[in-house]
Amino acid sequence: MKSRNRRAQSGFTLIEIMVVLVIIAIMGTFVAVEVMDKPEQAQLTKINSDIDTYGAALDFYKLQNYQYPTTEEGLAVLAPKHIKKMKKDPWKRDYLYSSPGRDGSDYEIYTLGRDGLEGGEGIDSDISSSTQE
Repeated sequence: MKSRNRRAQSGFTLIEIMVVLVIIAIMGTFVAVEVMDKPEQAQLTKINSDIDTYGAALDFYKLQNYQYPTTEEGLAVLAPKHIKKMKKDPWKRDYLYSSPGRDGSDYEIYTLGRDGLEGGEGIDSDISSSTQE
């Protein structure tokens, strides 16, 4: 009778569990390689998303106040009414803001890139609302 109960309580064997774990590990390796291979692209995507979020909040601010915040007021006037939380760039620095923008636009939101200095190339270059892709 006990042997019948054991057959009725069938489960996974150790080999089946090991095979599933190996498959998961292999899939995880492929995902990790894809993500680890493109950290700069992920950083640029975050910056573009943050700049878009700030831009929408600034436009809403202007609808309520009939003008964009001054450079001195900065992006901080948006929190918490227009944006829940102030965002940082991928290097943990605040985004910069100027009104009017350095290119003559109504405003400009920008980060100085990985190196934190004006200019630069690649991931070290300034990324701005006026230069977004």
